[in-house]
Amino acid sequence: QVQLVESGGGLVQAGGSLRLSCAASGRTLSSYAMGWFRQAPGKEREFVAAIGNSGGSSRYADSVKGRFTISRDGAKNTAYLQMKSLEPEDTAVYYCTASPDIATIGFGSWGQGTQVTVSS
Repeated sequence: QVQLVESGGGLVQAGGSLRLSCAASGRTLSSYAMGWFRQAPGKEREFVAAIGNSGGSSRYADSVKGRFTISRDGAKNTAYLQMKSLEPEDTAVYYCTASPDIATIGFGSWGQGTQVTVSS
């Protein structure tokens, strides 16, 4: 089973940018599709973005399209979420996840999460 560790969260002003990282260990990341979810206080965890095993396909929630970009670096065994034009509504704990296929993203391994806070 792959182990995932997120980093890169923090406090940023509205309109700012952050890049989250998800470092994998235990297995080669290329064997997995990768995804990001988030959970705001009092809300359910929601899908943010996903990228296929080879990096050739990606999907985004409508709320982040055009602002967030998911990517992966096989050499570093790391996935990323570049977030731009951040809004207070993006405030949440962001979780990285890995699944054998992009169709099953969210049903595999999870990281511990990293907090993103966007101030207005």
